[in-house]
Amino acid sequence: MKITGSTRVYFVIADPIDQVRAPELFNLVFRRYGVDAVVVPLNVKAEDFDATLRTVFKAPNVDGVFLSIPHKPAALTVADRCSRLAQVAGAVNAVRRAPDGALEGDLFDGLGFVKALERADIAYTGKRVLLIGAGGAASAIAAALASCGSAEIAVFDPAGDKAVQLAARIAEAFPVETRAAASNDPAGYDLVVNASPLGMKQGDPVPFDVTRLDAGAAVFDVLMKNQPTPLVRSARARALKAEPGFEMLIQQAPLYLRFFGLEAAAAGIEHDASALRDMIYPKELLDTLQAS
Repeated sequence: MKITGSTRVYFVIADPIDQVRAPELFNLVFRRYGVDAVVVPLNVKAEDFDATLRTVFKAPNVDGVFLSIPHKPAALTVADRCSRLAQVAGAVNAVRRAPDGALEGDLFDGLGFVKALERADIAYTGKRVLLIGAGGAASAIAAALASCGSAEIAVFDPAGDKAVQLAARIAEAFPVETRAAASNDPAGYDLVVNASPLGMKQGDPVPFDVTRLDAGAAVFDVLMKNQPTPLVRSARARALKAEPGFEMLIQQAPLYLRFFGLEAAAAGIEHDASALRDMIYPKELLDTLQAS
């Protein structure tokens, strides 16, 4: 990659920073589609985030910022304008400078999730969904599912108040039956989503009893670490569709690119994202993907 004085700059801001995949993923896209731009990782502490975000956009050659943990909620208050999904979910994962100089924020986690479901041929429109977890990822997913036509969304979180708050926020914004679930029992649901950290560490319990899943139900585990997790393995062992979180990231790529005005690169990735999958997916899951 050749970087010159005319190269456009994007930052990805997180704390810690070493787990983020945006630099390698989008720099690959930029090389492949001839975009004179670079994504640079920036480790920023929470107490410095507001000032840092405002400061980087004072540089006219900075076109955008990707955001990761823990800064997505804080960006909502720094941005001058945000999309409806970002407002409902309470988080932002991309910020750009508008022509009038305002900072505009949007959130693509949930829409990436929906597009990942579509690619896996998992139905969500008119379906009953159980969401395990009520944090940032769950909020984005719930907002996207509600906006895209799911019939019912039940949220379970061990911290019950978080589930109640998320369900209330979604119900207020969308005409979808949304409630806090009394338990993590997956029986009776068409789609069960693990948006909790369970499975990230070896020895974690499975987020719910897989034997209670209905025949024909589908599972989506948003985690990208330790995949395939025991949840994904167990569901697949019962001949159920069970998807890991990698495709959720892949499907966000063209959404980010369009947000930043890079239409040709976005269209290219929509046509062929195989290079990104080769980079992101573990070999075991990539072989399964290619065989399907």
